[in-house]
Amino acid sequence: MLIRDIAARVLTVWCALALSGNIAAAQSPGPMPVTTAMTIPAPKDIPYPGAITLSVDATDLDRHVFSVRESIPVSGGGPLVLLYPQWLPGQHGPNGRIDKLAGLTIHAGNTRVEWTRDPGDIFAFHVDVPAGATVLDLEFQYMSALDNAQGRMAMSPDMLDLSWDSVVLYPAGFFARQISVVPLAHLPDGWSFGTALETDTVNGGVTRFKQVSLETLVDSPILASRYFQSIDLDTNGPAPVRLDVAADHPELLKASPQMIGAHRALVQQAYKLFGSHHYAHYDFLLALTDELPAMGLEHHQSSEDVSVPGYFAEWDKTGDIRDLVAHEFTHSWNGKFRRPFDLWTPNYNVPMHDTLLWVYEGQTQYWGIVLAARSGLLSKQQALDAIASTAAGLDHHVGRVWRDLQDTTNDPIMSSRRALSSRSWQRAEDYYGEGLLIWLDADTLIRDLSHGTRSLDNFARAFFGIDNGSVGPVTYTFEDVVKALNAVQPYDWAGFLRTRLDGHGPGAPLDGLSRGGYKLVYGDTPTDYTKLAQARRKQTDLSYSVGLLIGADGKIADVQRDSVADKAALTVGTQILAVNGMAYDGDRLNDAIGAAATSSEAIELIVKNSNRFRTVRLNYHDGLRYPRLERIGDASDRLDQILTAK
Repeated sequence: MLIRDIAARVLTVWCALALSGNIAAAQSPGPMPVTTAMTIPAPKDIPYPGAITLSVDATDLDRHVFSVRESIPVSGGGPLVLLYPQWLPGQHGPNGRIDKLAGLTIHAGNTRVEWTRDPGDIFAFHVDVPAGATVLDLEFQYMSALDNAQGRMAMSPDMLDLSWDSVVLYPAGFFARQISVVPLAHLPDGWSFGTALETDTVNGGVTRFKQVSLETLVDSPILASRYFQSIDLDTNGPAPVRLDVAADHPELLKASPQMIGAHRALVQQAYKLFGSHHYAHYDFLLALTDELPAMGLEHHQSSEDVSVPGYFAEWDKTGDIRDLVAHEFTHSWNGKFRRPFDLWTPNYNVPMHDTLLWVYEGQTQYWGIVLAARSGLLSKQQALDAIASTAAGLDHHVGRVWRDLQDTTNDPIMSSRRALSSRSWQRAEDYYGEGLLIWLDADTLIRDLSHGTRSLDNFARAFFGIDNGSVGPVTYTFEDVVKALNAVQPYDWAGFLRTRLDGHGPGAPLDGLSRGGYKLVYGDTPTDYTKLAQARRKQTDLSYSVGLLIGADGKIADVQRDSVADKAALTVGTQILAVNGMAYDGDRLNDAIGAAATSSEAIELIVKNSNRFRTVRLNYHDGLRYPRLERIGDASDRLDQILTAK
């Protein structure tokens, strides 16, 4: 065929396509989305048939491996989807560590059953159950972090923290509360443990716990240790409350009657505040260690409180962190029993929404400080200094001009607490501290409007104290919060809250301080609270003078936006090598800032960033500045009243 004949035929076909309207199909704009054939059943509120047996061997301390055997009842053959928890309660985000699951094999009797990971959801595993199978036997390992660079460590030679969400696969298509589990734990020989689970039997070092729902299991971690003691905090109360303490060394367990008395007082002050309890028994799982990272995580009938080794042994040095147990205990009422409607999910693979974290975490942060002061875990002065530190930090978060507080409730989903280059500009989970200030504002306003006859205590009892003895949970909305506030004291609470949640300042909401009889001021010496915090964190905090937070190695940990340091282009990670020609240390920089207050000379720094060195001149002459609260003349002492034991 001649070339001209081929061209003629192509032209004929092209014209035919154009006339028939198919030219658009011939000129496709590009790839189109393809949906996968695999589906994951939506959760239903129906019982899963049979009970899962979940056995965890936690004795591989050297390799930090939890070895899991799991038996899941099945009925007949067909498709089954197994889920690994992704959205974790208390973490408010998709933080399940699927990357640490390894060695997954599945058998039905002697037949190996292959699994396929869902192409659209890496937390889902598709299994074709053989006909006639009655149970699937799973084996896998959870490869816990060997150092903190790999994530949160859960094991050390003398201690472990078993979180059940990390060692379970569960069938899709059911609410977590409708899946029954019989949990077993094999712990190292001679170790003791604390948990909200109830023991059924102990045999050969393996503890079998009573059958519970998956919802209760995931909410009931185990703290185990070679060095352990359990202390009764409420012998004659409505439900047992225990302080379960694990430590790196036996001498760290020793606590004076005064220290234990403060924890006992916390329980009583919480009862006086909320007028109820929502647990069959409660266990503070308190780990005193520098082997595992510090943390606090709430559960309905327990809390994970990982603190410093010297929590008891160096009691006078821990005044900046002793509100932790009060905060997590408060969550039994606020967050676990009464829970935001969009934070409750039917299982652990349905996304959470965090719109009400300023109640869940913000009001808990407030009650954590208040209850710590009322119980004696903190002195009144330590509580005032803690509030001053919070207020100052948030008052300097200039990022509010572009980002309101409500939007920071997305942070657990967005960032999972990754480091920031400019915290004061980017903002990060400010709903904790600024939530505290908002609820202090609300508390003092209620006291003011009611002439001292009512307070936020009344709201706490009415809102969180319902259904005494019930475990719940009971969900709530923004409108429910407003309604409850109005029942205590009529006011435009919707407007009050939305102004503070959606506003842009300037500055943090500090009306609660002034209405409480105090004002935020700055002096040239740190409070004892600030000294403790700096010493524990090994930091030099110059946030409110030159605008720097500096680590022990001279590396900058944070820079206040628009500060002298920021304008000199100092950044996080930059290392300060010298101050005014002398080798850097924190005291030398403090002295230089103090001396510059009476001098016109700039402070000269030699700094290193990566492999580059430069000299920076800070033209700052306003001296050292540290936050504290100062009484306002003869103003009402409402804040003192708030912090006083009931």
